[in-house]
Amino acid sequence: MNRITSIALSLALTLVVLSGCGSSDNNTADNGGNGTSAENGQNAATAAPDAVTSASVVDNNDAFKKAISKEGTWIAATLNDLTFTEDLVVEGEFINKEKPARKIALYTQDAEHNITASFKLTAPKMTIRSENTQLQGGIFVGDVYVEADGFTVMNATVQGNVYFANDQYQSTFNSNDQGIVTGVTEVQK
Repeated sequence: MNRITSIALSLALTLVVLSGCGSSDNNTADNGGNGTSAENGQNAATAAPDAVTSASVVDNNDAFKKAISKEGTWIAATLNDLTFTEDLVVEGEFINKEKPARKIALYTQDAEHNITASFKLTAPKMTIRSENTQLQGGIFVGDVYVEADGFTVMNATVQGNVYFANDQYQSTFNSNDQGIVTGVTEVQK
């Protein structure tokens, strides 16, 4: 199988998995409890289910920046390496399974949720303002500034530092599931 066919197949499988995992019943579908599929998320700013968003599968900088913005989606999944010269901000309140959640998925997966490819996201700085943001499955190169509860590095690497705006944000940080931070993890006031 040539490289183009492999990439096309991987992309098709990713899209099938991400679209097939969606739910239109206010996020009550179960994905096995691991948070790796892309159920629909409800924007927390509205109480009615008419503000539903789904995963944003992106392959370019503009689409990624939109996906992590407050007008974006609860999950931003990349299909390749992305490099930014400007700082990134993950913001907005989104709901998955009836609680706040954001995911930056730096990987593709097969139908059994096995990671098929991992990607690198590079930026001087990424600020996390969305509660329960999860960085998963790849590498972020740069420093992360956390201004919200529940930041998680899961099966991913931060090649840089993770700074927290206060002790509360640091106390809710989690990197227990194969999460690696190569620099410091500390409160920076």
